[in-house]
Amino acid sequence: MAETKREIERKYEATSGTRVPDLTRVPAVAAMADRGVTELDAVYYDTPDLRLAADGVTLRRRTGGSDEGWHLKFPVASGIRDEIRAPLADTLPGELAGLLRSRVRGGEVVPVVRLRSARDVRHLQAADGTLLAELSVDTVHAERLPGGAEATWTEIEVELADEADAAEGADEALLDAIEKRLRKADIHPSSAPSKLSRALEETSADGDAASVGALAPTGASAPGGAPAPGTAGHAVLAYLREQAEAIVALDPAVRRDLPDAVHQLRVACRRMRSAFKTYRKVLDRDVTDPVGAELKWLAGELGVARDQEVLTERLRGRIDALPRPLRLGPVRGRLRTWSAARARSGRRRALAALDSARCLALLDTLDGLLADPPLRAPAARDARAVLARAVLKDHDRLTARVDRALALDPGRDLDVALHEARKAAKRARYAADAAAPTLGKPARRFAKRVKSVQSLLGEHQDSVVAREALRELADQAHAAGESAFTWGLLHGREEAGAAAVEGELPAAWSRASAPGIRAALTR
Repeated sequence: MAETKREIERKYEATSGTRVPDLTRVPAVAAMADRGVTELDAVYYDTPDLRLAADGVTLRRRTGGSDEGWHLKFPVASGIRDEIRAPLADTLPGELAGLLRSRVRGGEVVPVVRLRSARDVRHLQAADGTLLAELSVDTVHAERLPGGAEATWTEIEVELADEADAAEGADEALLDAIEKRLRKADIHPSSAPSKLSRALEETSADGDAASVGALAPTGASAPGGAPAPGTAGHAVLAYLREQAEAIVALDPAVRRDLPDAVHQLRVACRRMRSAFKTYRKVLDRDVTDPVGAELKWLAGELGVARDQEVLTERLRGRIDALPRPLRLGPVRGRLRTWSAARARSGRRRALAALDSARCLALLDTLDGLLADPPLRAPAARDARAVLARAVLKDHDRLTARVDRALALDPGRDLDVALHEARKAAKRARYAADAAAPTLGKPARRFAKRVKSVQSLLGEHQDSVVAREALRELADQAHAAGESAFTWGLLHGREEAGAAAVEGELPAAWSRASAPGIRAALTR
């Protein structure tokens, strides 16, 4: 079974003659313990066109050392990566292959570089002997595969100890202090973010497009006739590429069940789908409408688990807020049982969708659309005018829906109308977000005001969904011979909360629809 480790490290240039200074002068470091030299042999894998390297992802099979096996690394921030480890095997473990699926698709990974390293290790320890960080001087020999160029270099790597084993004070401030000491010894940070990137760079032939610096992220290619900067086509495609890259990058995060990953992947799908609708004057709808339908499908499959998670958190919070005398019967236990069954089903459904041929086909379609976009004539026009007009049109659509809702009395029709207004608010906000790099502060201000309306409408819709769930839980409790009092009480409180939202909406809408907010977009 694979395990995950957060890797926080920094790399420095060195030569065979570089001497590591005494680091016990660094605060918190009491000793440098020599751990000897370890021989490491790692083969790095990638797609033939180096998609993983382009996205800063590395996959290797390493022998030697205490952590031999398969290692898959995803970038988190500068100098920080999550490393997923699987036991040594002849072939790529299935769990790691799944985490690569959004990038590899139906292709395969092949050996691209072999790195053999002699690692001279020193442990930086606290006064009580607890490990703070590991410093290694690595003499690296790289060989491009199959049978390509070779390169040799020396580098220094400083990595914080694993969180579970580290002493107090083993954090990035320690790395800063160590770096300051190394700089005084004329040892400076490496220009290469990883051994693999350096190996690919130094073993590439002149003009070789496989050099990491020449690579573009997955799905980000564009034809030679791409729209010129400043045009509507250029602005819209830049936004769409951001969403496509997010969809690819968030797939493994969903598989790893990382916090908020499902939500963020759904948002990327929704933003792209919304942009297809908002900017239909820029992109041909005959092409984008079918793609939008597939994005809607994927977001829906992912949404089962996410929506259940949000609903459970809401109901649990409502129960916890009740005084004990008002919690009649095993309400927490019933909620837990009801939610667990739905959550398991939702996660299975989400993973099945990501593994499906339909999802892989969608990813390929997005790549094709961005590589050869179906641009219409307005795509060549000035971005400011085209984007502002599209944002205002979405705001007009929102205005019509809010006005209709505000004219209705409380009840089912109002609930439906407010939900439709919420979807229109989300679309108007996404439209402004897409236009913000072009329109600047007016678009950001517009998005902020519309978001406040969207948040109110979202709270109202959450209340509608919660009331449906509470009725179901009350029915189950009654059928089991339990008291349904608490569920009914919570239902009443949700109704009161929805009424309060309905009362706040006119003022929030007045701020979001002020003439100055709209006028600023066209100045």
